[in-house]
Amino acid sequence: MFILVNLKAYPCDPIEVATAARDVAEESGVRIAVSPQAADISRVADTGVETWAQHVDPNDYGSHTGSTLAEAVAEAGAVGTLINHSENRLKLADIDGSIQAAERAGLETCVCGNNPGQIGAVAALGPDSVAVEPPELIGGDVSVATADPGIVTDAVDSAANVDEDVDVYCGAGISTGDDVVTAEELGASGILLASGVAKADDPRAALEDLVSGL
Repeated sequence: MFILVNLKAYPCDPIEVATAARDVAEESGVRIAVSPQAADISRVADTGVETWAQHVDPNDYGSHTGSTLAEAVAEAGAVGTLINHSENRLKLADIDGSIQAAERAGLETCVCGNNPGQIGAVAALGPDSVAVEPPELIGGDVSVATADPGIVTDAVDSAANVDEDVDVYCGAGISTGDDVVTAEELGASGILLASGVAKADDPRAALEDLVSGL
């Protein structure tokens, strides 16, 4: 299982979370990555934790003020990027462009979708992975794996019907080790979470709980 921690724009200490994630990954053997704000990518990458960007734009070098250039986040130390998170939706053509930009820069890609139908559509664009995240459960106390396990299994099937090489991650409400185990049992090969770690009083303890059943 892959655990991808999205720090969003939460008022957490990205270095504290990154250090905890690095240590728990080394001790448990579980792959864990942290996705900080773009301004913090370099500092987070310097801790040695696997580092992802939260977004890259579908453009190359040039006159694109305010854009997040894939090459820039790669040079800062990111090795992957989220695309089309529920809080930063893109049109299908722009999702495709962002995937191409990320691939150009050597970044691994995870494209988010609200439901199994969207998962199938974005899987057809050739990302490395997709993450199913019903918006109504994001940031909540109930995980999608518990609230509606059919969404996870249907997303896994939807992606496999398009491209069996695309991994499927489970997001929205994931916060405990039991949630991770349930997601794995439903066919997910990773999880995407945010508040369960970024808002935790003790990020290391939260991460240790997440990997406890793996």
